[in-house]
Amino acid sequence: MKPETRRLALAVVGTAAAIGYVLLLWRGPWWIDGAHLREKNLQPADGVVITGFRTMLVAVGAGAITGLGLHYTHRNHQHAEKLYEHSQEQFAHLREKDREQAELTREGQVTERYVEAIKLLGSDNLHERLGGIYSLERIMNDSERDHRTVVEVLSAFVRTPARDGSRPKGGARRDATEDSADKPSTLLAPDITAALTVLGRQPVRQSQLVMDLRGARLTGATIRDVDLRHANLQGVELTGARLEGVALVGAHLALAALTGATFWEGDLSDVIAPDANFTAVNVVGTKFTKAVLTRAILVGADLTHVDLSHASLPRATLTRAHLSKVLLSHAHLEHADLSGANLEGADLTRADLVGVKL
Repeated sequence: MKPETRRLALAVVGTAAAIGYVLLLWRGPWWIDGAHLREKNLQPADGVVITGFRTMLVAVGAGAITGLGLHYTHRNHQHAEKLYEHSQEQFAHLREKDREQAELTREGQVTERYVEAIKLLGSDNLHERLGGIYSLERIMNDSERDHRTVVEVLSAFVRTPARDGSRPKGGARRDATEDSADKPSTLLAPDITAALTVLGRQPVRQSQLVMDLRGARLTGATIRDVDLRHANLQGVELTGARLEGVALVGAHLALAALTGATFWEGDLSDVIAPDANFTAVNVVGTKFTKAVLTRAILVGADLTHVDLSHASLPRATLTRAHLSKVLLSHAHLEHADLSGANLEGADLTRADLVGVKL
């Protein structure tokens, strides 16, 4: 039924109902109980019947009107609820669109910042390279999805020697008065230091990323207060380097060249360094608790007062090493070469000394 027809039908029905209701009020008592009511000269008894009937009819009318009012109120309420739900759906849809647009805008901005940072990273100017490094740190902190990319880029920056002369090869700055063939200075280039620092303070997220610094050439460098926990340092070149306050907990130092390196107030707990060359290394105040140094070469290394408790040193070469007062309790020294080593005051409580060469 069309809305116009329906409205016309309702109007006709409503008009008929109103006319019928008025007629009932007027003639209803006689239609219902006409046999007992007088048409003229009404008596009090007739008035009671007529009044009662009309009162009842008014009450029924009032109830009907109330019922209709409630019905239309309910319908209006349902309609208002539907309008509200629809508006909420539209609002949610618009909010999602706005969120998607904001995300796209943010990603675009991050991409632009990343591109600019990479350009700065490849600059010949030291200050611009530093700006690029710290821009990448900001991106890493702001964007979880770009975290891995930034770590990989900065790791590559540290381990890849520059070929265009824009920064010292291997990251170590050489003194101008020294010939390139002479020993390198003990100052790490500022951009490499900054990259290592940024890598060491990356934000903690659901899965911590491992820094890949394999084969990095940091010969003779001084590295201070850098967090390299769990970093992949396999084959890293740290000959003659000085590491002050560097955390190497759980780091992988397999095949690392550490000849003449100095570890000052560092932490090498749980370090993994099979086949690493620690010849003449100095580890003042460094912790090696539970370190894994399988087949590590520590010829002439000064390990005085070093904590190597629970460390794993099977087949390690400790020839002429200084192990005075070193803690080796519960250490695994199976088939290790300790010939010529100074073990005065060393704590070997419950250490595994099977096949040790003295």
